[in-house]
Amino acid sequence: MRRRRYPSDTTDEEWSVIEPLLPPAACTTPRGGRPERHPRREIIDALRYVVSEGCRWRSLPADFPPPATVYGFFRRWTKSGALEKIRDHLRREVRCAMGASPHGVATVIDSQSVKAAEMVGKDSRGFDPGKRINGRKRHVVVDLHGLPLLVTVTPASTHDANAARLVLARLRAEHPEIAVVWADRAYAGTLVSWAKTTLGLTIKTVSRPKGAAGFVLLPRRWIVERSLAWILHARRLVRDYERLPAHAEAMVNLALITLMSRRLTRPALHPTAAALRPGAALQAA
Repeated sequence: MRRRRYPSDTTDEEWSVIEPLLPPAACTTPRGGRPERHPRREIIDALRYVVSEGCRWRSLPADFPPPATVYGFFRRWTKSGALEKIRDHLRREVRCAMGASPHGVATVIDSQSVKAAEMVGKDSRGFDPGKRINGRKRHVVVDLHGLPLLVTVTPASTHDANAARLVLARLRAEHPEIAVVWADRAYAGTLVSWAKTTLGLTIKTVSRPKGAAGFVLLPRRWIVERSLAWILHARRLVRDYERLPAHAEAMVNLALITLMSRRLTRPALHPTAAALRPGAALQAA
C-alpha cells in the first residue's frame, strides 16, 4: 500500500464513502474476469491526481499504478456510467446532510466555454464568437445548492439554446422530478415553449436589470456560475485535453465527486462549506 502524500489523495473517511459506490470487480461477476492487481483506492487516488494537478496520463508519479491501468479503469467506468451514478448518489447524500430532501424540483442551467488542446479533434470542437474561444462548451445543470445533476460537453460553437434541447431531454429522462429550470436570456425564445409542451419543464429566465453597469449578482444564476467556478479549481479542467467528449464529461464528474465527498467527510474544513450550509443558496437567491 502506497503512502498517501498528495493533497488529492482520499482520506479514510472519503474512501469509506466512495468504495461501496464503485462497480463490482469483473472477477466477482458471473461473466468473470481477471483479478485486479492494484487496490482500487490507488486507482481513485491516481484519477484524482490527474484531475487536480492536470498532468498527462504518462506523467503519473511512479508510486501510482501504471498509467495504462489507471486509464483503463477510467475508460471502463466512463463507458459504464459508473462515475455519473457515484456523482448522483453523493449529491443525494450531501442534500440529506444539509437537511434538504434527496431530490429537488428546481434547477439552474448554464454553460462554460474552455479552450481545447491540440489533441482535441475538429469534429468535437468549435469557435464560440461570444467568448472568442476555440474549444468546447460544458453545459451544467445544478440544483439550488449548486450540486450537479447533469454535465454535457459539446463544441463551443453550439448555441446554448440548441444544446439545451439535448440537455433538458436528458434531464427529464434521468430526473423526472424536476419541474423548473432557471436560466439566462440565451435560453429564451422558442426553447421555453418547446420545453413546456414536449418535456413538461418550465424555463424561467433571469435578465440583468436595465441600465446596470459592471458586476451584478443575479438571482438564481449566481448559483450555477459558482459551480462552474468550482470546476475550474481542478487544473485539468482549465483547458479541455480529452479526445472524446464523453471523457471530458467524466473529468468534470471526477472533480465534482471529489468536491462532494470532501463536503460529506470534512464539512468544517472544506472551503465551500459555508456556501453549502443548509438553505444558504435559497436565502441568498
